Amino acid sequence: MFTNSISFGTITPLTFDAALDACRQALADEGFGILHEFDFRATLQAKTGTDVGPYTVLAACHPESAAQALTRHPEVGVLLPCNVTVSDEGGDTVIRAINPKAAMEYLDSEEIDEIAAEIAGRLRCVLDSVSDLG
Repeated sequence: MFTNSISFGTITPLTFDAALDACRQALADEGFGILHEFDFRATLQAKTGTDVGPYTVLAACHPESAAQALTRHPEVGVLLPCNVTVSDEGGDTVIRAINPKAAMEYLDSEEIDEIAAEIAGRLRCVLDSVSDLG
């Protein structure tokens, strides 16, 4: 697994389609629902003519955690949902998830930090689960 300032990710030997299916299942297993799924490749090709290769964004939400966060700080909604991406980058299938701890630190709230830490752990489990399949 790799980490940077806004996300963590993994590279899997699974095909793009298999990794996308595995992400959907792993998210469900961790209690996330997918609010929206969008194909960046198709959108960018249609709007700009640019082909970025297979690239799908899963807008995932953990309902209980989102409800807790929104009732404490309604402005947290601009940082939701938690995006997970699956992309083909030069033949490698790469999965990334937002690091909610990094995103939520702007709110400077211990309550939100605790929720973000829990969600970060769940998203890491998603990535580990998909990595273990390869």
